[in-house]
This record gives sequence, structure tokens and C-alpha cells, in this order.
Amino acid sequence: MRLLVLLCALAMPAIAWLSQTGVFGPDQGTISDRYPTLLVAAGYAFSVWGLIFLLDLLYAGWQATGTRRTDPLLGRIAPIAALGFFLTAIWMPLFSAGLFWACVVVIFGALMALAWCAVQLSRAGNAKRYRLAWLALSVHAGWLSLAAFLNVAQTIVAYELLSTTRMLGWSLALWAISAVVLLVLNLRMRGNIAYLAIALWGLFAVWFKQTEWPLTGAVTSAWVALGIGVVLAIQTAVLQLRLRHR
Repeated sequence: MRLLVLLCALAMPAIAWLSQTGVFGPDQGTISDRYPTLLVAAGYAFSVWGLIFLLDLLYAGWQATGTRRTDPLLGRIAPIAALGFFLTAIWMPLFSAGLFWACVVVIFGALMALAWCAVQLSRAGNAKRYRLAWLALSVHAGWLSLAAFLNVAQTIVAYELLSTTRMLGWSLALWAISAVVLLVLNLRMRGNIAYLAIALWGLFAVWFKQTEWPLTGAVTSAWVALGIGVVLAIQTAVLQLRLRHR
């Protein structure tokens, strides 16, 4: 199972490279531009995948060597982490192929798998003991917590499930749900700094994009994204203070 984690971690950057070279179809940026939404982030935000892949590879190699091979917690999360990596990898060719419904199912599956791992690693004492695993899986889960809802928004636009000219109403509903997911997961992770950092990266990128976006309601969506980031940061600070005073 430890080898499977490593293989799936290796598969993610390999498939990402193939996706960007057009092996599976148009690259993600090209497809994303076809379906503009009020939740899309600035292009620079997606460079974070390089960091995510690097951390996941380091974690995958680390957990497969030395005494970590027999560690009970790392053994328990290994199959779930491998599942999260596998789902992340297959999402990319599915998106290039325009299979948006499948993408939504896959990305939420990846989010649930990696968030579960991050929660286990955020319990008392685990974050320090398993620092590399905690960092890698928290960052990955944090980005997916936003990316999943960006994916939903693009699916709505692609299939014209709701208005594509007046998007603010349903976009605010998606923001509300995403805020609940972010806050609940952060609470379960006891105010996870890594999770917060990557979420703020994504939320600020949405703010940056939407303030210059010509779509109706874009400015409102931009400030909602920033507001969620502020609330998440305050929650994290409060949770961290509580932990220090225990």
C-alpha cells in the first residue's frame, strides 16, 4: 500500500504534464476560458499545483521508507491518500475530455479522501510528529476545497443548468456552501495553518480575477471571496489561541 501511494503521487505530475501538452485534448486553461464564471481564479493561482505535487511526492517517499513503513497512523491513511492522489490524477484527462459531471464526482471524491487524511493528521500531537504528511495533505485538501466549487460553477455554465448571464444568485449560493466546507474542515483540523494558507491563496486569486472580470456580479463575488478568507483567518487565529491555552 505504501508503494501504491508513491506510484499515485508520481502519476499526478506525469499526467499533468501530458494534459498540458495536449495529449488528452485541450489544456485546462483553454477549457476554463470557454466557460467563464464568477468563481474562477486568476491564472497564476494554478501554479500552486507544482507545490502540491512536490509536497505529495516528498510525503509519498517519506512514508514508504525507514520506520515509517510500520507506523500505524501512516498505514491507516495510506489507502485513502492513494485514492485521493489517484482521483486527482484522473480528473485532469476527464476535464480535458469535457466530461464535467464525471469531474465533479471525482474532485469531490478526492477532496473527501484527502480532507479525511488531513483531519487525522491534525489531531493532538500528530501535526508535529508527522509534519511532512500533515503539510502535504493539508495543502492538497485546502486547494481542492476551492477547486471543487470552481468545477461545479463551470459545469453549471457548460451545461447551461442555470442562467449564464445572471450568475450572481447561484454563485453566491455556491460561495455559501464552500464557506461552510472550509470552516467545518478547518474546525475539524483545529485551525490548520497550512490549510488556511492555501485557501487564502485561492480566495485572493479569485478576488484578483473577479475585480477585473467583465461579468455582471463579478465585483460582488470578488468581495465575497475576500470576506470568506477573512472569516477563515479569524477562525484559525481563535482555534490556535485555544490550543495554546490548553
